[in-house]
Amino acid sequence: MPFIRTCVHKDTPAAQRQSIVDGIHQALVDSIGMPADELFNLVTDYDAQQFFYSRTFNGVARSDGVVVIDITLRRGRSDAMKRALYASVAQNLEKNAGIAPSDVFIFMHENDYSDWSVGGGKFAMAIVQQVGI
Repeated sequence: MPFIRTCVHKDTPAAQRQSIVDGIHQALVDSIGMPADELFNLVTDYDAQQFFYSRTFNGVARSDGVVVIDITLRRGRSDAMKRALYASVAQNLEKNAGIAPSDVFIFMHENDYSDWSVGGGKFAMAIVQQVGI
Protein backbone atom coordinates (compact mmCIF):
# COMPACT_ATOMS: atom_id res chain seq x y z
CA MET A 1 0.00 0.00 0.00
CA PRO A 2 1.78 3.13 -1.12
CA PHE A 3 1.15 6.30 0.85
CA ILE A 4 1.51 9.45 -1.22
CA ARG A 5 2.01 13.04 -0.12
CA THR A 6 1.47 15.51 -2.92
CA CYS A 7 2.34 19.19 -2.51
CA VAL A 8 0.86 21.69 -4.95
CA HIS A 9 0.90 25.46 -5.22
CA LYS A 10 -1.91 26.97 -3.14
CA ASP A 11 -3.60 28.39 -6.25
CA THR A 12 -4.08 24.95 -7.83
CA PRO A 13 -7.82 24.54 -8.55
CA ALA A 14 -9.74 21.61 -7.03
CA ALA A 15 -10.36 19.95 -10.40
CA GLN A 16 -6.66 20.09 -11.27
CA ARG A 17 -5.77 18.65 -7.83
CA GLN A 18 -8.12 15.75 -8.51
CA SER A 19 -6.52 15.19 -11.92
CA ILE A 20 -3.08 15.17 -10.28
CA VAL A 21 -4.17 12.59 -7.70
CA ASP A 22 -5.83 10.48 -10.40
CA GLY A 23 -2.74 10.65 -12.63
CA ILE A 24 -0.39 9.58 -9.85
CA HIS A 25 -2.73 6.77 -8.83
CA GLN A 26 -3.12 5.43 -12.38
CA ALA A 27 0.66 5.49 -12.85
CA LEU A 28 1.08 3.39 -9.69
CA VAL A 29 -1.53 0.89 -10.92
CA ASP A 30 -0.03 0.69 -14.42
CA SER A 31 3.69 0.76 -13.55
CA ILE A 32 4.08 -1.24 -10.37
CA GLY A 33 0.89 -3.29 -10.34
CA MET A 34 -0.64 -1.58 -7.32
CA PRO A 35 -4.24 -2.68 -6.69
CA ALA A 36 -6.69 -0.03 -7.87
CA ASP A 37 -8.35 0.30 -4.45
CA GLU A 38 -5.13 1.35 -2.70
CA LEU A 39 -5.60 5.10 -2.93
CA PHE A 40 -4.00 7.07 -0.08
CA ASN A 41 -2.82 10.51 -1.21
CA LEU A 42 -2.56 13.47 1.17
CA VAL A 43 -2.57 16.72 -0.81
CA THR A 44 -1.15 19.86 0.81
CA ASP A 45 -0.53 23.43 -0.33
CA TYR A 46 2.54 25.62 -0.44
CA ASP A 47 3.12 29.24 -1.36
CA ALA A 48 6.24 31.16 -2.35
CA GLN A 49 7.16 31.73 1.29
CA GLN A 50 7.01 27.99 2.12
CA PHE A 51 8.83 26.27 -0.74
CA PHE A 52 12.14 27.50 -2.08
CA TYR A 53 13.64 25.65 -5.04
CA SER A 54 16.07 26.04 -7.90
CA ARG A 55 14.38 26.97 -11.16
CA THR A 56 17.27 25.45 -13.13
CA PHE A 57 18.70 22.50 -11.14
CA ASN A 58 20.05 19.73 -13.37
CA GLY A 59 19.22 21.75 -16.50
CA VAL A 60 15.44 21.58 -15.96
CA ALA A 61 13.42 24.81 -16.21
CA ARG A 62 10.77 24.96 -13.46
CA SER A 63 7.77 27.26 -13.08
CA ASP A 64 5.82 28.52 -10.06
CA GLY A 65 3.67 25.36 -10.22
CA VAL A 66 6.04 22.59 -9.15
CA VAL A 67 4.24 19.45 -7.94
CA VAL A 68 6.15 17.49 -5.30
CA ILE A 69 5.19 13.82 -4.99
CA ASP A 70 6.51 11.87 -2.02
CA ILE A 71 5.85 8.12 -2.35
CA THR A 72 6.32 5.72 0.55
CA LEU A 73 5.87 2.04 -0.23
CA ARG A 74 7.07 -1.42 0.58
CA ARG A 75 10.52 -2.36 -0.63
CA GLY A 76 10.91 -4.55 -3.70
CA ARG A 77 10.36 -2.63 -6.95
CA SER A 78 13.10 -2.81 -9.55
CA ASP A 79 14.83 0.27 -10.95
CA ALA A 80 13.07 -0.42 -14.26
CA MET A 81 9.67 -0.33 -12.52
CA LYS A 82 10.58 2.93 -10.80
CA ARG A 83 11.71 4.49 -14.09
CA ALA A 84 8.42 3.46 -15.68
CA LEU A 85 6.50 4.88 -12.71
CA TYR A 86 8.25 8.25 -12.86
CA ALA A 87 7.71 8.53 -16.61
CA SER A 88 4.05 7.51 -16.30
CA VAL A 89 3.39 10.04 -13.53
CA ALA A 90 4.93 12.87 -15.57
CA GLN A 91 3.03 11.81 -18.70
CA ASN A 92 -0.31 11.50 -16.87
CA LEU A 93 0.08 14.86 -15.14
CA GLU A 94 0.93 16.59 -18.40
CA LYS A 95 -1.93 14.96 -20.32
CA ASN A 96 -4.68 15.15 -17.68
CA ALA A 97 -3.71 18.00 -15.36
CA GLY A 98 -1.74 20.36 -17.59
CA ILE A 99 1.42 20.05 -15.47
CA ALA A 100 4.70 20.37 -17.38
CA PRO A 101 6.92 17.30 -16.87
CA SER A 102 9.69 19.70 -15.80
CA ASP A 103 7.48 20.70 -12.85
CA VAL A 104 7.08 17.14 -11.52
CA PHE A 105 9.36 16.22 -8.59
CA ILE A 106 9.09 12.65 -7.30
CA PHE A 107 10.74 11.18 -4.19
CA MET A 108 10.55 7.48 -3.34
CA HIS A 109 10.92 6.02 0.15
CA GLU A 110 10.93 2.27 0.62
CA ASN A 111 10.38 0.31 3.80
CA ASP A 112 9.04 -3.05 5.04
CA TYR A 113 5.73 -4.35 6.44
CA SER A 114 7.12 -3.85 9.93
CA ASP A 115 7.09 -0.09 9.28
CA TRP A 116 3.30 0.11 8.76
CA SER A 117 0.08 0.08 10.71
CA VAL A 118 -2.82 0.65 8.35
CA GLY A 119 -5.79 0.42 10.65
CA GLY A 120 -6.90 -0.49 14.13
CA GLY A 121 -3.44 0.08 15.56
CA LYS A 122 -2.42 -3.34 14.27
CA PHE A 123 1.06 -4.26 13.15
CA ALA A 124 0.75 -4.60 9.35
CA MET A 125 2.76 -7.85 9.24
CA ALA A 126 -0.01 -9.44 11.32
CA ILE A 127 -2.76 -8.41 8.91
CA VAL A 128 -3.67 -10.78 6.11
CA GLN A 129 -3.37 -8.81 2.88
CA GLN A 130 -6.65 -8.80 0.95
CA VAL A 131 -7.51 -7.14 -2.31
CA GLY A 132 -10.30 -4.64 -1.74
CA ILE A 133 -13.68 -4.83 -3.38
